[in-house]
Amino acid sequence: MHKHDLDDLRARVPCAAVLEQAGFAIDAKESTRRAVKFRRGSDIVIVIHEGRGWFDPLSEAKGDVFRLAEHLDGSSFGQSLKQVAALVGYPLEEPAWTRVARDMTDRASIEERWENRRKPWPRSMTWSYLRADRCLPDFVIKSAIGSGMLKEGPYGSMWASHIDDDGVITGWEERGPNWRSFSTGGSKVLFRLGHFEALRLCVTEAAIDAMSLAAFEGFREGSLYLSTGGGWSPTTETALRRLASRPGARLIAATDANSQGESFAIRLREIADATGSDWLRLKPPAEDWNDALRAREEEKNERRKGRRDLPHARRPRQG
Repeated sequence: MHKHDLDDLRARVPCAAVLEQAGFAIDAKESTRRAVKFRRGSDIVIVIHEGRGWFDPLSEAKGDVFRLAEHLDGSSFGQSLKQVAALVGYPLEEPAWTRVARDMTDRASIEERWENRRKPWPRSMTWSYLRADRCLPDFVIKSAIGSGMLKEGPYGSMWASHIDDDGVITGWEERGPNWRSFSTGGSKVLFRLGHFEALRLCVTEAAIDAMSLAAFEGFREGSLYLSTGGGWSPTTETALRRLASRPGARLIAATDANSQGESFAIRLREIADATGSDWLRLKPPAEDWNDALRAREEEKNERRKGRRDLPHARRPRQG
């Protein structure tokens, strides 16, 4: 087969067709327009580049549609070629957002869009979401705002910035009562909260979890609280390796208490081994650190309610 025939097949068969044929399904809650997450049991594949590329967040595997077929079946290139050719015209189950008009894409730069948003303030919708829904204490919210890491998103959502080694914003995590995404046109590097020169590097999977761990620890001295944004991009790994390469650095794998979190913890262990830094697994007592924080706050509220209901806690009636 000639190169132009391969290019034609590559253009006509999106990665989603191979995945759906193999029994994968879209995880709409964890997907964005630019990065669609597919799941099959514990297997995960992220489709990018408008369906023409992909990567496995739990391994180093990535590539085009032919490499995807090889990755899933362990087949040869010749076999994957036949499999992809058979999927020309395969009907896809597309997520709802792919039907939104393309001209709605925000053309403004990442920096401009970030600067155009307000910082949260006490009793604003975003502050209320973080305080009431996510149970983050005021001192953590104030610290994140003071560090320039948080902005008000639409409809009471939160924007939590990712920055590179030079402090340049590359995108932001978007979280709200009914919303979860990453900035359109942005790229994941790291959300960073704390002293940038700190050597205790606490790596979580979401900015909400990084702030929750900071709340648990009361901003432990010498700690930098990090979030990968739920993925494992090459730019994220590069940034982590640079941080871990500093003399005296210690990687704290504070990722979720599930299979993906354990896979990320293993990757962090590998980075620690490669850079000569220390490593520690810090597993949350719930599935993630925000779940644990909310559970702790609920227990506190129950104890306070119990004390109020005790007979001796009531003031005696004045005669």
